[in-house]
Amino acid sequence: MPFKYLLIALLAFSSSAATAEKSKPKRTKDNENSTGSHFQKVDVAKIQIVRDEWGVPHIFGDQDHEVAYGLAWANAEDDFQTMQELLIAGQGRSGQIMGKEGAKRDFLLHVFDVRGIVDAKFQSVFSEEYKEYLDGYAQGLNAFAAHHPNEVMLHGVFPIQGKDLVYGNVFAACIVSGGHLEVANILKGEYDGGTTWLGSNAMAFNTNKTDDGSTILVINPHQPMEGPFSWYEAHLCSNEGMNILGGLFPGGPAVFLGTNENLGWAHTVNKLDLVDVFKLRMTEDKRREYYFDGEVYELERRLTFLKIRINSLLTLPIPKMTYWSKHGATIKSKDGEFYSVRLGANQRINTIEQIYRMNKASNFDEFYEVLSMEAHPRYNVIYADKEGNIMYLNNGLVPIRNEDYNWAGVVRGDTSATLWTEFHPISERPQVINPNCGYVFNTNNTPFNATSQSENLNPMDYPAYFGFESGDNNRSTRLVQLLDEYEKVNIDDVKRIKFDVQLPDSSAFFCSTENFMQIDANCFPTVTESIEKMQGWDRHADKESEAAGMYLLTYHYIFSKLNLGTEAFIVGMDVDDELFIEAVAYAKEHLMEYFNTLDVTLGELQVHVRGDKEYGVNGFADVMAANYNMPYTNGRFKTFVADSYVQFAQWKDGELSIESLHPYGASSRPESAHYDDQMELYVNQQTKRMTLDRAEIFANAESIYHPQ
Repeated sequence: MPFKYLLIALLAFSSSAATAEKSKPKRTKDNENSTGSHFQKVDVAKIQIVRDEWGVPHIFGDQDHEVAYGLAWANAEDDFQTMQELLIAGQGRSGQIMGKEGAKRDFLLHVFDVRGIVDAKFQSVFSEEYKEYLDGYAQGLNAFAAHHPNEVMLHGVFPIQGKDLVYGNVFAACIVSGGHLEVANILKGEYDGGTTWLGSNAMAFNTNKTDDGSTILVINPHQPMEGPFSWYEAHLCSNEGMNILGGLFPGGPAVFLGTNENLGWAHTVNKLDLVDVFKLRMTEDKRREYYFDGEVYELERRLTFLKIRINSLLTLPIPKMTYWSKHGATIKSKDGEFYSVRLGANQRINTIEQIYRMNKASNFDEFYEVLSMEAHPRYNVIYADKEGNIMYLNNGLVPIRNEDYNWAGVVRGDTSATLWTEFHPISERPQVINPNCGYVFNTNNTPFNATSQSENLNPMDYPAYFGFESGDNNRSTRLVQLLDEYEKVNIDDVKRIKFDVQLPDSSAFFCSTENFMQIDANCFPTVTESIEKMQGWDRHADKESEAAGMYLLTYHYIFSKLNLGTEAFIVGMDVDDELFIEAVAYAKEHLMEYFNTLDVTLGELQVHVRGDKEYGVNGFADVMAANYNMPYTNGRFKTFVADSYVQFAQWKDGELSIESLHPYGASSRPESAHYDDQMELYVNQQTKRMTLDRAEIFANAESIYHPQ
């Protein structure tokens, strides 16, 4: 940056900081709490945190906002650092702790005007009941920060208000929707779009498919096992109708997926076209004026200063200019053109309240009514309840678009004909409710394979611009194969299905690799043994399998070489014989370099790691018990995206039973006994028994205390 611009930036930053300091409001009202709100200060004596033998917090309070306070405190006890990441991102200050990488988050927050939109809508969009809930959570987190000042990552983050939680949530929704990818494309001068989805499994069975008349729900997201999108397990219970156990992201004020006494739900990531890019037609000088319906309008300029940490002593403010058009967030690309990015995630800001109300729903009608708030940006929903209702819903904020235009790429931005303002209501989203076969499922596959073949939906009933997945992956193909083996299932059958590590007999992916399976290994004497090992593999990703280890290395190489993602498991891949042989040669070389033998099992090569504990682990990319890994030490790989939370819920004869599993443990603090105490369960595909019963929880508690 030229010195004169740096000087201007520094002066402007110093001036704005001084002005902000002078203009900070002073709290003078005696009844204001630590968040500066009008809600009463929470009495912590009314809140009990009960830790079970696994360290999972069960939080009890008379009112919901008291439970929210307890959740904030308990989560902070276990993972305060990760909780702060989203708060700091929502405040636009990630660059101050993460340097340039954090500044990218701050830039996106500014591009999508998250804070401005939330500030404008907060009072009118959220109910008073929920504002009090957010305030209770904010009070709890502020109290923890005040009691543990040395753990606060950045000065000035606390105290927070309930609105700060919404900033972070809306920012995350923009990322989940894929807005960041389109912004990156514009800045790079690439306009092909992108995807931002990983994996997950979910299943629901009712009396038509179970052999004991029960209803079963399987919750099984495949997310990063650590970091801001990892899962934290908690049980929330109040006297105002909340009693739910499940998973939430660190800093989440309610359960994102889980089970209450009456019902439960799981999410899987779906592939939807949720973001549109519009190319503006500028006037001849191409500066700030653009055409829209034949009229000329001026872009609104929006300057921000990204505060970037250079080192421990120096943080520099870097000026960045963005714009706002009738289509919304607007960026100037490196080739001088202007593009607008429009999405629902920064328009419907009350996702966070919808989740809270899903927690409290007591039957199917109530749950569906909550879904009709239509605030959740994306995700499939798999639902089950004690009455035997099951549902698959392909959910997301898909705009109602003009079908005269091609929405697969960049769209004209000079006409109101492309300016959408509404979203498809829930009634127009793909859904299967109570099919006769008695089951629904999703494994990030097409929504048109969600139940039995005769009861599946027809893709022709939906506009092509929804952008659905193109087909089935290995997991959905294998799941259908397994379900066909059972006329009826019980809970043990369902567990076997969920923890299955067998790739299917055939799929689009395997059809695309058939040429390799037919290669004459003897034609390649340097890798004959490796090829034969691969060709003889039974496609079982068991940790004792040597062929699975060879396969893992071979496909690591191919995916890296061709820059493939999870989409390859649906559409297959185009690999010639030469690349296959090259990949097998790499696998052989890798094994010989690090292990001095080709006889290396998958469990020796792929490990589950935390702290000083390491375990060989089953699973492979796109099997039911999926594992996605990254390079580790000594030629090995460690899992980082896998079964990040597992829950089995069963309603039988009016009783609810729950089993769950976390890949590590309840705490992210290395000094905690619960930092890694579920790892052996995890690698052995075992679960722990959980309950919503208050008396049982208190009777078997490891500790009981108030949050103070």
